[in-house]
Parts: sequence; structure tokens; C-alpha cells
Amino acid sequence: MTSRTIPTALDPARARELRREAVDVPVILIGTGTCGLGAGAGAVLEAVRTLPAVQRRGARIVEVGCIGLCALEPMLDVQLPGRARLCFGRVDPGKARTVLDAMLGEGAWPELPLFQFPADGLQAWDGVPAIGDHPFFAPQTRLVLRNCGLIDPRSLDEYRARGGYEQWLRVLAQMTPAELCAEVERSGLRGRGGGGFPAGRKWRFAQETAAERKFLVCNADEGDPGAFMDRAVIEGDPHRLVEGMAIAAYAIGASRAYVYIRAEYPLAIANLSVALDQARQAGYLGRDIAGSGVDLDVVVKKGAGAFVCGEETALILSIEGRRGMPRPRPPFPAVSGLFGCPTVINNVETLANLPELVRIGADGFAALGTAGSKGTKVFALSGKVARTGLVEVEMGTSLADVVHAVGGGVPGGKRFKAVQIGGPSGGCIPAAHLDTPVDYESLKELGAMMGSGGLVVMDEDNCMVDVAKFFMDFIQRESCGKCIPCREGTRHMLEILQAITRHPRSEHGHMALERFQGVVNLEDLAGVIKDASLCGLGMTAPNPVLSTLRWFRDEYEAHIFGRRCPAGVCTELLSYRIDAALCNGCSRCLRECPVDAIVGEPRRPHTIIQERCVACGNCVTACHRDAVLVS
Repeated sequence: MTSRTIPTALDPARARELRREAVDVPVILIGTGTCGLGAGAGAVLEAVRTLPAVQRRGARIVEVGCIGLCALEPMLDVQLPGRARLCFGRVDPGKARTVLDAMLGEGAWPELPLFQFPADGLQAWDGVPAIGDHPFFAPQTRLVLRNCGLIDPRSLDEYRARGGYEQWLRVLAQMTPAELCAEVERSGLRGRGGGGFPAGRKWRFAQETAAERKFLVCNADEGDPGAFMDRAVIEGDPHRLVEGMAIAAYAIGASRAYVYIRAEYPLAIANLSVALDQARQAGYLGRDIAGSGVDLDVVVKKGAGAFVCGEETALILSIEGRRGMPRPRPPFPAVSGLFGCPTVINNVETLANLPELVRIGADGFAALGTAGSKGTKVFALSGKVARTGLVEVEMGTSLADVVHAVGGGVPGGKRFKAVQIGGPSGGCIPAAHLDTPVDYESLKELGAMMGSGGLVVMDEDNCMVDVAKFFMDFIQRESCGKCIPCREGTRHMLEILQAITRHPRSEHGHMALERFQGVVNLEDLAGVIKDASLCGLGMTAPNPVLSTLRWFRDEYEAHIFGRRCPAGVCTELLSYRIDAALCNGCSRCLRECPVDAIVGEPRRPHTIIQERCVACGNCVTACHRDAVLVS
């Protein structure tokens, strides 16, 4: 690390240009985050680069991250000199050509844009709503996601033009580490990684521990099914994370920091690596930063995708080059962590909050949210919901507002059933409690938890027993195996769930009795796992089962006693029969049955022999007259 001179402040005219408040040529912005690329943004980008209209006008093409509205990717924005920026959704190469021909003066709009970005000095477009009026964005309060989708994530100057690194320099010049810890503690910021431990208090433990070396670790090992918040933040605004890490490292006295990120995030790693190189070159990282005497460098450490390495003690071992397995605590990492030194571990969202927290102050941050949960929370909204994507709302916002106001509710006229929150360690919340506010305490009362922020919506077609089985299978496979309660307990819970979704003919001897005994002991088994597991992942492992048992016990009873799946998801419990009034005896179903369970004469109604049927569903697919009924 070498000492460098911090860049001088941007010229105001240059800053306006970088914020695109004044452009001299048309600017075309394409969302090329992972979600956009997955939807086809790469093909759109290549098509735009070769369009004659783009080349004639000398238009500038900028790649940006995900703005959050993943359901409408690929997204393409166009800004003309003197006019507000417009956003178009679900753009393919053909639509891109039509849009750009229209915008560059050679055609007509194919449809109204989704929204526009109003700004001082720019003429608005008639009949186009502002982004703040769009139903997806209107209920949101964007602090962490403020720049995502707006800036080029590989441009340090675009980040600086929006106030980037100002708070880092302010902290160095105006605050001591102890003052900074106190400010964050007073703000009420809690860790956004799951447990919600107060960030300032954790920092103070490390700051007050005497040691020659201290470390900061950013936990970007986002392993929960349905979670993609950290990935999107790093892809779309990596400098915000770097600045937040610098602030946190200064608070605890760390001169070295690590970003532990899963290797399955290549774009996030690439953008973060560029941001770190730029920060070093500009002097925001290195030796004697801004003449303060403070040294700091940040290292990227790739994880191998083990879910258990999201647990902080396992993560520490992985960084050290050892097998990632949890260890007993105390000592806690803030006292003895990485290489035996005091270590603070925060996740991406916690650290990305810090530049804004410092800017508005502890009182400003504490004014957002509830008494015990301050600030905002980012959620990855997915599942059976109209508008999937990244959502950032003020703490205290109800789940109903997130699902229905922001997400647009369940599509297709289906009935909302539950929302699964907090990943494998979380729980399912039913429709009756959808008015629950988003805060740590309220969710805990319902048997769920905030977690890292995965939020999966389910409708009437979801089987809650099957949901519990899915998460228990995930947890059991990802268990490190170190402690018996987690290793064996989760396996036994999974076996019980598999037994109650198994076809009755698969049971022999005492298997039915064992199934009933297992169900009776399911909650007791969950209690043992929660009480005796070594780490937080094991302690929360039974949550998906316990929450579904609590709120959807009737579905468990239908599986156990009625041997049926009300949602029609557990295929082995489905019953098939042929409606004689609809069957014309074509024998298609008979030919497709793998176990000869269908009998009948040609051109006469056929019959399914229930004792032979294995519920494969081939007959349903084969029948062209919808004569096979499923119940």
C-alpha cells in the first residue's frame, strides 16, 4: 500500500454531467446486472451498439446495475439533451431498435415508457409518470439502493458526483474511532445479516480490545434460497460498500479488511475488484489516507458456496484456509476472531448503510423505522408475486404493503397463502398476519426472523408441508455435520416429512406406526435441535417446520390422517380417476402408463386400478379430452 493524494472536489459542471443533469449527446443506459443479463440484456446491448441511429447521433452507451424492478428486465433508459431520462421495460433487440429510432427522431414510440427520472433543469415528458409515482417505487425509501440502476458501477467519478467518499473523508477529519462507534450505536443500526445485533455495540467490543492487529470482514456469502440483495448491491454500487467498509474499519482500528463473497457471483466480484483498484489509485485506500495516519486495504476472498460459511466463526476459518466449521463461543470474534485477533463481521447491507448514516447523522437515521428497528430493510421479493425484484422499505412497513403495494400482489387471480421470510432459518407467515410490520421483534413473535432479507410469496397452489420439506432438505444437506443435534436431528426431521408425503402403499410393517410416532415427536425434536446445536444455523434449522406447523396444521393433518395433499403438490398422495362421460376410449393414457394401471377396451371408457397407480401423471399429459381427474 502506498500513500496517494486524495482527488480534488469535482468541478460543479462536471458533477452535473456525471449525474446526467446536463448531457450534450443522447445517453442510452442498459441494466446489465445478473438479472438483466439473465433476461437478455446482453443481446440488447450488442444490438444497440450496432444501430445506425445510435452511431449517427453519437449516442453514449452506459451499462448500469439493477434498479430493482427485476420483473421487467431487460430495461433500457434513454436520455436526450435537455430532457428527463426515460425508462422502457422488457426490451428485446427488436424493441430496442424501435425505441431508439423513435427517441432519436426517426420513428414513433412503440408504447409509453414505464416512468421518467425528473431532475432540475430537465424538461419532463408529458403523460409519463415519475419514477417516484410508479407503484413499485412509491412506497420505498431507498438508502442502500439509492444509486443502483442510476450510475455506472465501474465509474469512481459517477459515485463521487453523488457524494461518494465524502463521508469517509469527513470521518477521518472530524471523528475519533470512539466517537464514530458511539454515533452508530446511538443511531440504532442493527446488523442486517439475521440476528440483528446492534452494530455499534459490536464495534465497541472490538474497538476497546487491545491488540496489535484487528480485522473487518464483510460477509457477502449470500447462501439463502431466494436471496440476491448483496449481489445486486455489489454489482450496482460497489463503491458504497467500499466506503462503508472503510468507515467501519476506522471505527474498530482495523488496517486490513476482507470481503468474503461466494465465487458464484462473478459479476459482483469483477465490479468490486474494479472499485477497489480505483479506490486505491485515488487514495481512498492505502497508507496514510488523506494525511490522517490511517492505513487500510481490502482483500477479496472467494468462498466455495458452503452455506455454513455464512456463520461467522465458520467464515473466519475459511478465510484462514481451513475447513469452514462453526466453533463454540465465547470467545466472540470481536474479542478473538480472524488469526486470533479482534474481528468485526458485518454483512453487505449493514456496511452499505454507513455512508448515508454518517451523512444524515444518528438522529436522522434513528428517525426512520420503529422503536427497536431503525432505518430501512432491503428485501429480495420473489415467488408468486406480480412485481419481483429488490425492495427497500422503512422498518415498520407492513408485509402487506411489501407484497401488495410494492409487489402488486399474487397474479392470475390466485389466493395469497403465505410469505416465507428469512431463508432456511426463517419461517412462513400466513395471510392472517400479513399486516405484521417489518421489524425484528414482530417477526420473531410469529416464529420467523428478518434474516438477510429473502422474501418468497406463495399462493394457494403451494403445499406448506412441501415447503417445509424443501427447506429441511436444504438445511440437512448444508449441515457441516460437526454437532449431532443438527446433523442427526435435521436428518430425522426430513425423514418424518418425507414419510408423511409418501404414498401409503410404500409403507410396510410398522412404518405407519413409526410415521405417527415421528409426527407426535416432531416439535420435541425441533426443541432439542434449537437448544443443543452449536451455531446459529443449527439453532434456527427447525424454524420452517415449526412455523408451518403453527399456522398450517390443517395441511399437516390432511397429509397424515387423510393421506392427501390439498394443494395437489405432493404427487405420491394424489389420486387419479377417469371420468367415463368424457373418455372416448382412445387408449392414449393406457399406452403411456408405465405400470399397466389403466385398463379398458378401445372406444370404451377406461378405468384406473388404484392399487397399481404410482401417481406419475403420464395419463393426465396424454389425455386430450381432460378426462383424467386428479384429487
